[in-house]
Amino acid sequence: MGDITIVAEAEDDRSAWNELHAGFASYYGVEQTDEMRDRVWGWIRDGRLECRLALDGAGRAIGLTHFREYIRPLFAARGGFLDDLFVAPEARGSGAAATLIRAVADIGRERGWNSIRWITRDNNYRARTLYDRVASRTDWITYDITL
Repeated sequence: MGDITIVAEAEDDRSAWNELHAGFASYYGVEQTDEMRDRVWGWIRDGRLECRLALDGAGRAIGLTHFREYIRPLFAARGGFLDDLFVAPEARGSGAAATLIRAVADIGRERGWNSIRWITRDNNYRARTLYDRVASRTDWITYDITL
């Protein structure tokens, strides 16, 4: 596929981001509205959430990641939480996902974070193959309370 470049999103990336974010939601079976995407884009633009896009050799956005800093009180440290990682189906296997993860890890090192954390579905086998290569699986179990 050619070289992968990672860039911070810009206002004129909105259309490409919309397409990727919609693909991410569809992959996980989450119904989304334009209002929901507007809200997330607003969080990105106001700095509450960060976004990086993976561009292919032609400059086309083929992947995205959303991440944010979080505090780790037990360790008196800061870490990064990688909320979302998505690569368009036609670009899977291109190295975009690994390059996006590396970019977030590099940002974390620059900012003094002591870890990058993320979750994935148990049955996301293809992605887990990559995650098992680049990170350590934890023994923590995640719980949610739906409000």
